[in-house]
Amino acid sequence: MKRALITGAAGFVGANLARHLLASGNKVHIICRPDSDFWRLDDVRNDLQTHDISLSDAEALQVCVKKINPDWIFHLAAHGAYSWQNDIERVMSTNVVGTANLLSACVKTNCEAFIAAGSSSEYGYKDHAPAEDERVDPNSEYAIAKAAATHFCKLYAQKYGVPTAVLRLYSVYGSYEDKDRLIPTIIANGLQGKFPPLVDPEIARDFIYIEDTISAFIAAATKEIKPGSVYNVGTGKQTTLRDVVSTAREIFDIKQQPQWGSMPNRKWDTSVWVANNEKLCRELSWQPKYSFKEGLAKTIKWYQQQAERPVIKSH
Repeated sequence: MKRALITGAAGFVGANLARHLLASGNKVHIICRPDSDFWRLDDVRNDLQTHDISLSDAEALQVCVKKINPDWIFHLAAHGAYSWQNDIERVMSTNVVGTANLLSACVKTNCEAFIAAGSSSEYGYKDHAPAEDERVDPNSEYAIAKAAATHFCKLYAQKYGVPTAVLRLYSVYGSYEDKDRLIPTIIANGLQGKFPPLVDPEIARDFIYIEDTISAFIAAATKEIKPGSVYNVGTGKQTTLRDVVSTAREIFDIKQQPQWGSMPNRKWDTSVWVANNEKLCRELSWQPKYSFKEGLAKTIKWYQQQAERPVIKSH
């Protein structure tokens, strides 16, 4: 059994990770803002050790981390990943200052692994699948903040020996995702035999199922890696919106024709967005288990199981 500390546990990926760690018999501590919405964790709250601390409070964070003395730290707290999270001060405070404060709190602990959630947006727009050692070119406040956080992780690994690794996540989907995101929107409409408004069909992403994402976090914590490492977490396969719609049409047997362009493209939409996951596969012996169709089917099943429970919320 390990003592695990998670920041951002009330979020989509964090909640799934917390549930996985609990199910595996670990003791799980979570650091969350006092105003966090715990709907994703309602049924397991009593199994978690909750600490209401802001990551911007460096002194309180030092005391908390020292007291817990965690074996593993999973830093998933973030702000700015969603279009409605546009408070620049909070983006910087959470992603940059919060990361620096948490790293500083770990310097004098016996932490075995500090695993931070990075973002594929750190690379900016590319016409290929970028490798981890490629120059980043962030093109949003959020992407800049996440790139800065990655550099802090590398610095603390080099300067203080904190055993950090950054996982640059691509388009994660699955249970407990915010209902306003693409896949939940596709599912909600598909269950009614229709499609939502759609952008350009050639817009593409590397969709990775939540269980594959969680297995990457566990691999990073348990494998022997070089401190300061960065790994791309994606399937290595690009899925266009046309592919998403085609898969949903097949699963739901939707008769309606998709109305392409019925929704304007967003500023972050691109026709090339795919992970080079070779380093993750090679160094951590990791492989994605689920195809997009398999992951979507499992996600749909989860949504259907929640039909009688008001658990799917949005911002």
